[in-house]
Amino acid sequence: MLINVLARNLKQTKQIRNHVIRRLKFAFRKKDDQIQMVSVRLSDVNGPKGGEDKCCQLQITLPHIPNIVIEDTKTDIFSAIDSAVNRASLTINKKLSRLHEKHHAPLSHKALILSEVMQRYPLKRI
Repeated sequence: MLINVLARNLKQTKQIRNHVIRRLKFAFRKKDDQIQMVSVRLSDVNGPKGGEDKCCQLQITLPHIPNIVIEDTKTDIFSAIDSAVNRASLTINKKLSRLHEKHHAPLSHKALILSEVMQRYPLKRI
């Protein structure tokens, strides 16, 4: 899993970068091999005005699934990171389980009928 961290209107300290990496690695530890890349964009939307304006946007790239984009805004950048990563983890679990179900789904009604017909009336070689 490749992690790319960018900051805009916000100083990217080692503490913030390490927090992002630690949270992502922990949240995706069981899915690390399935996630190709996580792009993290951190920003201070309103600048020094204050308020709930620290934004964390995650763009997650997985094979065979459109990119997942999660964005969260809080008063504190660490809270925004934690919240976005938690939501991303839940979303990825849902997407991957749906993908797994789709590939391992039971046979459709038509496929079952066709299977029964093939068993009753096997093709004969000429």
